[in-house]
Amino acid sequence: MNWTLLFPGQGSQAPGMGRWLYDNFTEAKQTFEEGYDALKLDLKKLIFDGSEADLALTENTQPALLCVSTATQRVLRKQLNPAIKAAAGHSIGEYAALVAAGSIRYSEALQAVRARGQAMQSAVPVGQGGM
Repeated sequence: MNWTLLFPGQGSQAPGMGRWLYDNFTEAKQTFEEGYDALKLDLKKLIFDGSEADLALTENTQPALLCVSTATQRVLRKQLNPAIKAAAGHSIGEYAALVAAGSIRYSEALQAVRARGQAMQSAVPVGQGGM
């Protein structure tokens, strides 16, 4: 069976997302640690203990989704060793697809999406605008 990985975009985030993976799989823990190393941002604290409002800030949402998406695909690969033939994503999920495909390193993708999120956040004041 061939697999296609499909990654979500902004709006699918939720406080606590990925906690079960983090608590149960080394690959997930390592992914969160790599996230901290790349950004000097405690994604674990932001995602697991932060408020919904903090997580909803675009500059936080985008690296958080990339982190959990990458942790998920790494656990999936380690546990099931699927034959992955394609990867795609909606909006910020495109970066997770690129990481999954090996087209960009996770650390570089995190830095790119953090900068992207900060640029988007600065373009529209908090509480105004939307998609």
